[in-house]
Amino acid sequence: MSKITILVGSMRKGGNTELLATAFADGAKNHHNVEIISVADYDINYCIGCNSCFKSEGNKCFQSDDMYRIYDKLIDTDILVIASPVYFYGISAELKTIIDRLHTPMRNRFRIKKLALILVGASVLPELFDSIKIQYQLILNFFNLEDVGMILVRGAKEKGEVSDSSLSEAYNLGFSIK
Repeated sequence: MSKITILVGSMRKGGNTELLATAFADGAKNHHNVEIISVADYDINYCIGCNSCFKSEGNKCFQSDDMYRIYDKLIDTDILVIASPVYFYGISAELKTIIDRLHTPMRNRFRIKKLALILVGASVLPELFDSIKIQYQLILNFFNLEDVGMILVRGAKEKGEVSDSSLSEAYNLGFSIK
């Protein structure tokens, strides 16, 4: 069985992003081991771009924070799912902090081969997700990862406003991954 790790970038517990991630996980659990990592449960410092991890023994960052717990979970991950609320046309700052901290040679030990994207925003603008989708495609290209799909939900601001059809779509995407 493959391992799927879902990085949930919302600080709002029980919010729309978490609901979609959980629906995806429920579908994926039929064929995979699934773990949800919520940024709200970790204390992670920003990458300062010093590149000390490129020179240190074991590629360790000089910062002592919870990022090492996440590295440990990503080591044996086959499929990574990025789930985020959309703030000003970007992913959450907390999730971006984790992604920035993956700028380390440690990522070469990861066995991630596939990537999925779950986004939810309050706006209904057609271009709401465009900038994130460009970054996502660049990551797919750079790391030669397979895209397993995207769930893009507009018009969900308050907790629980994500529609049943969006939750079903997330479940079905998770279930479809073989």
